[in-house]
Amino acid sequence: MAGPVHLNSDNFESEVLKSDVPVLVDFWATWCGPCRVIEPHVDELSHEYDGRVKVGKVNIDNDPAVATQFGIRSIPALLYFKNGEVVDTIVGAVHKDQIANKLENVLN
Repeated sequence: MAGPVHLNSDNFESEVLKSDVPVLVDFWATWCGPCRVIEPHVDELSHEYDGRVKVGKVNIDNDPAVATQFGIRSIPALLYFKNGEVVDTIVGAVHKDQIANKLENVLN
């Protein structure tokens, strides 16, 4: 089973913008408490949606350019991509069901 893909400015275009399937991108940092709260949810969803949705993570401290490119000002920030475009966003720690509901909307 695949887990989240670690994304950076080198692979973001190929892994996210040119992906054949929708992509959920988690912008996070190690010092961010709310990021740690949703991390297990994001990891679980990466397995539950394996093959239908790609899940990736961007550590904003390691690669601030990607976060800047998408106007990330608060984390955790979850961006939902479909056909290379941002189609939905969640900012802040939310319940797993909220993340999954938006994934279902992106798939339909």
